[in-house]
Amino acid sequence: MTDLKIFSGNANPKLSKAIADYLGVGLGKIALGSFPDGETSCKIEEDIRGRDVYLIQPTSPPANETLMQLLVMIDSCKRASAERVTTVIPYFGYARQDRKDEGRVPITAKLVANIITRAGADRVLAMDLHAAQIQGFFDVPVDHLYAAPVLNEHFLKMNIPSDDLVIASPDEGSIKRALGHAKRLGGTVAIVDKRRTSAENTTQENVIGGPVDGKIVLMFDDMISTAGSICGAARVLRDRGAREIHVACTHAVLCGPAIERLSKANLNSIVCTDSIPLTPEQMLPQTKVLSIAPLLGEAVKRIHRNESISRLFH
Repeated sequence: MTDLKIFSGNANPKLSKAIADYLGVGLGKIALGSFPDGETSCKIEEDIRGRDVYLIQPTSPPANETLMQLLVMIDSCKRASAERVTTVIPYFGYARQDRKDEGRVPITAKLVANIITRAGADRVLAMDLHAAQIQGFFDVPVDHLYAAPVLNEHFLKMNIPSDDLVIASPDEGSIKRALGHAKRLGGTVAIVDKRRTSAENTTQENVIGGPVDGKIVLMFDDMISTAGSICGAARVLRDRGAREIHVACTHAVLCGPAIERLSKANLNSIVCTDSIPLTPEQMLPQTKVLSIAPLLGEAVKRIHRNESISRLFH
């Protein structure tokens, strides 16, 4: 691993350090900051000529700032003659705008993919993209990881009897994810019928499948943003008699009224990964953060050695 270099942006240095520790290498020296007018500054403070470089930076809030920092880091590495630059993006921002669902709107996920590619990224390592087709927006290889094994391992340790377990999908779009978790954890599957009334608001009224009365319900989603969908689904499940409700997600974006909604939702636990760092204000008493550093670290090792990534999920 001597010709491998790992550099961290400012978005999630704790995760970057954990990945480097897993690999047994130190984080590369990099100076990141801002000029007086707010422009991003960057200097790679060690030799990377001919090296295999990995830049770890989730484009989490503030998304514009973290994305720009990633682009400047990529350009710095290319101009310093790095052999290959792989961007490790645990959380890919702008992923929700992945299609034109009405007139005169952008496909921003494709735009951001283009920018990252044109900046000089040779490869992308991402985790739980909001839509799988985003992999095709990049004109360079994309390795797409899933946090499901990490989340499943946590719930398997709870030893919930299969007869008591229901895996709930908070909306129709997450049915495939719920079925995948049910295959590993057991239990039955229920779907909460969600109707979107605006970009910020949804309504939930019915539960399909189940039943959930007297059951322990696990609800999985790729991200919790404003928590409207998750909390609305939890309310419906409680009304249908669910005994316990545990919510799990890969990316805890938690913006706007999310914390207020989650604190009032009567959830038994909120499980997320450390793809996005949480502030003390975002840590509720029932919050449990699981590390994806070993998974990302193993993926980096396999990419560096030209080994299979898909075997991680068999």
